[in-house]
Amino acid sequence: LRLLPQQRYLRTERAEVSALERKRNVLCCLITRILKAEKQLHIDNLVFRVIDACQKGELGPGVQFLSFCCHSVDVLSCLLHLLNQGYLRRQEGRPHVLEY
Repeated sequence: LRLLPQQRYLRTERAEVSALERKRNVLCCLITRILKAEKQLHIDNLVFRVIDACQKGELGPGVQFLSFCCHSVDVLSCLLHLLNQGYLRRQEGRPHVLEY
């Protein structure tokens, strides 16, 4: 029996998954911080505010992180995740407005 060394592509794949998880966590934090402050917000405005915060590298007042590229699809994916988890909800009669 001969042991083979761990494949490099497996380590790369794990690193990419870890980076995606960190990105999703930052986006979810941004979404909840913005909605906590605003209480309710139109989904389009929320997406633009999150993207703007990502480009500026701001998590909130006095909290900085490395800026990164994020797209509306990333933000919408996190919004759906938070909606499914019950952290966010849609307003009755106005489903395009989200509440924390």
